Amino acid sequence: MQQLKKEHFITHFSAKNKPAYKVRLDETFAVETFDCYGGKITSESQLRTEVDIPFINPATGPIEIEGVKKGDILCVGIQNIELDEAGVMVLYPGMGALGEEVKETDTRIIRVKDGNIQFNSRLHFPAAPMIGVIGVAPEKGAVLCEIPGDHGGNMDTRWITAGSKLYLPVFHDGALLALGDLHAAMGDGELDGSGVEIGGKVTLQCTKLAGAPAIGMPAVETSQTWFLISSAETLEAAAKKGMRAAANRFRAAFGLGFNDAYRLLSATCSLEISQIVNPLVTVRIAVPKAVLPDLFAPGPLL
Repeated sequence: MQQLKKEHFITHFSAKNKPAYKVRLDETFAVETFDCYGGKITSESQLRTEVDIPFINPATGPIEIEGVKKGDILCVGIQNIELDEAGVMVLYPGMGALGEEVKETDTRIIRVKDGNIQFNSRLHFPAAPMIGVIGVAPEKGAVLCEIPGDHGGNMDTRWITAGSKLYLPVFHDGALLALGDLHAAMGDGELDGSGVEIGGKVTLQCTKLAGAPAIGMPAVETSQTWFLISSAETLEAAAKKGMRAAANRFRAAFGLGFNDAYRLLSATCSLEISQIVNPLVTVRIAVPKAVLPDLFAPGPLL
């Protein structure tokens, strides 16, 4: 199994990035990642405001996926996430949704042992590993790894985890996949601007959908749910974008007019928040598989 080292990484998703690695479709491979700070904060004496970190969220890659073409949908099966032994959470005034209440800058190094996060000497809770940044080269230009979008990127979505499949639109041959910014745990919203930021190793397998309907944004598949992942400047804009995509899938899958697709959306789907702290916010529309078994069905299911 190929082991892709974190020494090759990007700071922007772009079609101009030359591939650092190459894998085949259906090949299982492992990707080593930095934490969002590039491994530069290792002690509680290091304050975020005093450590020179010229970029955040370095993403290992780019990885060329052989046989994937522009217009395909890349399916990334996440088989396993292996975490490093410790993560970090920093805070400084202004950080996160309640940043005005943070009066002093501090750093916490948080150990992870036997699948549990040792928050302090008394408070332990189960780790919930996830991938914060994963994406492909966008259709145009260069997008910082800290920004989410239709190409993926910094979606900070907790369902991008072991056992899930992530679907990404492919804008360029080879896709140019990259990933990083693991979290040992992060609640919906990433409310203080940070999860338990950590490095690690992710085991993946890529397949593709050719000729499938384009949904225009990333999607995640779990055992019971499809999630459409939508990013925009505001929560309202992101929600409308994701809702419209889900309603359009209902229209195509079931041959419905807009009104009935909209009713079905409201009766069966949920709006969930992934993160509210990045340059663009990210929400997800949860679509039950009991309602829509195949998100990518090419024609009416009824």
